[in-house]
Amino acid sequence: MRTLKRARLICIACPLLVALHTGCTDTMNSNNANTTANINASPSATPAQANLTETQEPQRIKDMRAARGEQDAANPVLAIREPRDNAMITGSTVNVRLDLSGDLKGYQPMKDPATGMGNHIHVILDNQPYEAYYNLGEAFELRNVTAGKHTLRVFASRPWHESYKNDGSFQMVTFTVQGGGNPNQPTTTGTGQVMSDNRNANNANANANANVNANSSPTREGKDMPSSTAGDVDRSKPLLTYSRPKGEYKAAEADPVMIDFWLTNAKLRGDGGEYRVRYSIDGGEARYIDRWQPLWLTGWTAGKHTVKLELVDANGNVVDNGGYNSTTREITIVK
Repeated sequence: MRTLKRARLICIACPLLVALHTGCTDTMNSNNANTTANINASPSATPAQANLTETQEPQRIKDMRAARGEQDAANPVLAIREPRDNAMITGSTVNVRLDLSGDLKGYQPMKDPATGMGNHIHVILDNQPYEAYYNLGEAFELRNVTAGKHTLRVFASRPWHESYKNDGSFQMVTFTVQGGGNPNQPTTTGTGQVMSDNRNANNANANANANVNANSSPTREGKDMPSSTAGDVDRSKPLLTYSRPKGEYKAAEADPVMIDFWLTNAKLRGDGGEYRVRYSIDGGEARYIDRWQPLWLTGWTAGKHTVKLELVDANGNVVDNGGYNSTTREITIVK
């Protein structure tokens, strides 16, 4: 009898245990599915372009401008002493030397060790993002420059990277390198810092070269830069030189962010000309800049963003000039 009762109890308990196990398993699977769905449904950190609005220059920049006295009204004039225009350079090392003159009103490039900021020159190899050049008493050295024709553009800048837009501030030369560096290695400054990545060079090799050069050469200024894709520039045609925004923005610099550029042989519609600068953020709606002055945008969210600047004619067509008049940069906002 006892054996029979035990058998009956087992028969009754087994289905209950199976049902409980099935129910728990289904619940766990359901929770996992919901978690996965929520992760996949998480919105992107990239904002819609409509979230960005134009705003006035931030107070911190106004304070810096006021503290500089007459410097903001300076008219710095640059001259490229080296390389000379149309120079033929044998070897992969190119030295950049500049002369500064004009009505400076105290303007001198130099970096404040305490803040890491100061007046400087924007140096652009081909159509790369600029390098900030502070010490004009020392050559800005480019190493491992590949064979072929290159363009060098320079212009004076304020500590917050707003360009001086007076005549003579901007200069440009072209030069040709014979017997240049290895196209599979990046163009670097004297310490091996990357100026432009010619063929997506291996990072390990680039770092090894940086360590070697750092021990054997004096310190030079430079930062990593992407590879060049632009062609020859016709100096008689309108030219847009992209300057800002660039790189990573943190803390107070993360919002608002400044758009700035240099114009050659072109006058914008609001300044009495026929051209416009068209810009778009993250591939969003195109908007226009009709006066040659900095534009500040607010409403940025954390993450990576693309900024595209184009010089267009009265019909909205990009003005062709070696590919330089349509430039896209990626920036990072950290909040």
